Amino acid sequence: MTRLPRVAKCVALRVAYRSLVSATAAVAVLAAAGSASAQSLIRDTEVEGIIREWSDPVFTAMGLEPSEVEVLLVNDQDLNAFATRGRIMGLNTGLILQTKTPNQLLGVIAHEAGHIKNRHTLRDGAQNAGMQPMIMTMALGALAAIAGAPDAGAALLASSQYFGTLGALRYMQSQEGEADITGARALERAGESGKGMVEFFENFRSQEVFSDQRRYPYFRSHPLSSQRIEALRRPVETAAHYGHQDSPERMAQHALVVAKIRSFMDSPNATLRDYPSSDTSLPARYARSIAWYRDGQTDKALGAVDDLLTEQPDNPYFWELKGQILFEESRPAEAIGAHQKAVELKPDAPLLRINLAHALIETNDAANLDAAVDQLKRAIALEKDNTLGWRLLSQAYASQGKEGEARLASAEYWFALGRTEQANQFAMRARDMLDRNSIEWRRATDIVLSSGASEKDITDAERRNEQRNNRGVILPNG
Repeated sequence: MTRLPRVAKCVALRVAYRSLVSATAAVAVLAAAGSASAQSLIRDTEVEGIIREWSDPVFTAMGLEPSEVEVLLVNDQDLNAFATRGRIMGLNTGLILQTKTPNQLLGVIAHEAGHIKNRHTLRDGAQNAGMQPMIMTMALGALAAIAGAPDAGAALLASSQYFGTLGALRYMQSQEGEADITGARALERAGESGKGMVEFFENFRSQEVFSDQRRYPYFRSHPLSSQRIEALRRPVETAAHYGHQDSPERMAQHALVVAKIRSFMDSPNATLRDYPSSDTSLPARYARSIAWYRDGQTDKALGAVDDLLTEQPDNPYFWELKGQILFEESRPAEAIGAHQKAVELKPDAPLLRINLAHALIETNDAANLDAAVDQLKRAIALEKDNTLGWRLLSQAYASQGKEGEARLASAEYWFALGRTEQANQFAMRARDMLDRNSIEWRRATDIVLSSGASEKDITDAERRNEQRNNRGVILPNG
C-alpha cells in the first residue's frame, strides 16, 4: 500500500503503511475512531465488481434500482452488516469471510436489501443511524486502511454519526421476518436459491441464547430466533429455485474474494501459512503474491504476478497489482505501463484511472501532467464524489500553474465530502481566478450557491475582496 498520508504536503495523499495494511488497487479508507477493530471503508474495483455482479439482479428483482443502492465494504473483523438511510448497505469483511458459499453471502445481501426496500431503517428510532451517501476515496491501494488519517474525511467517518451510531439499528423480530421474506422472494425472482440465507442464519442459531455482550454485532441488531429461521425455511424450501447451486465460476470468485481480503487484512506470515506453496490454486497464488509484496519481498512478488499474467494476460487486476507494487517501490515511471494496461482492459473503472494518474504525477515530470489531468477527469466523470480524484486533480493543476482550476478542484473535493463551508471558500477563490465566461467559473458559482449563499452574498463578497485587493495596490509615481 502507499505511504501514511502526508496531508501537509499540499493535496497529495500517498500511503504506505506496510506494518498495518498494504494495497494494490485504488482504495478508499478512513479509520473510524473508538472501535476495538478500527472500522474503515475500503474500495477495491475487483471485489466490488464481483459483489455487484451477484447482487444487482437481486436488487432489480426486488424493485430497487441497482445504481441507487450503495454497497460499502467495511474493514472490520466483526461479523456484521447494516442498511441505513439513503439506500446504503454495509458489509463487514468479517462477515464476508464467515460465508462458505456465494449463495450465503448473497442471502445476507438480499436480507439487507429487504430492510432497504421495506424502509426499516426509517423506523423505531433508527433513522438517526443513517447518513447521506458519501464514498471517501482517500488513498491508493486495494483494500487499504489508514489508521488515524488526519483528514477531514477521516473525521467524518470516525464520528459517532456514522459507525458509532450503527448500534442504534435495532430491528424488531417482525421487521427481521419481513426482510427475510422480501429477500427470499427477490432471490427466487432472480433465479437464485434462498437456501444460502437459511444456511447462514442456521450456522449462527446458537446466537439466540447468548447475551448481548457475547453475540456478534450482526445478531445484536438483527435478532435471531429459531422461530424466525423456521418461518423462513418453509417458503424457501418450496420455491422453484431452491435447488439452484452456485456455478463453479461463482465459487471461484468467492474463493478469490476471500483470499484477497485475507491477504490484505492478515499479516503476511498468516497469509503464507493459510495459503502454502502446496496450494497451486489461483486464489492461493494471488494471495501469496500480495503477501510477498506486503512483506517487502518485491522481486518474489513481481515474479508471482508475472506468472499470473502469463496465464491471464487480459486480467486488469493482475496488471493493477503489478503497477501498485512498482509504485510502492518508488518506481512510478515503471508502474505507468502496468496501470495503462489495466485501464485499457477495464476503461470504465475510475479507480484504475486514478492509479494511473497518481503514477504519472509521482514521476515529477511536467510532461506527464496533461495525461494525468485527462485520466482524472475521466475518472471523476464516472464517479463524481471520488475525493482522491479531486485531490490529485488539484495537485496536478497547481503543478501546471493553473491556480483557478486547482482551487475549483479543491472546492469539489470539499463539496464531495459534504463540507459546504470549505467548498464555498475554495469556490470563491476559484471565481476570482477563472474566466467569467468559462464552464469552470459557472461551476464554482454553483458550488457557492449550493452552500446557501445568495447572489447578494456573492456580490458583497466580491466587493469586499476587491476592496482588500485595492488596499494592497502600490500606485506608480507621477
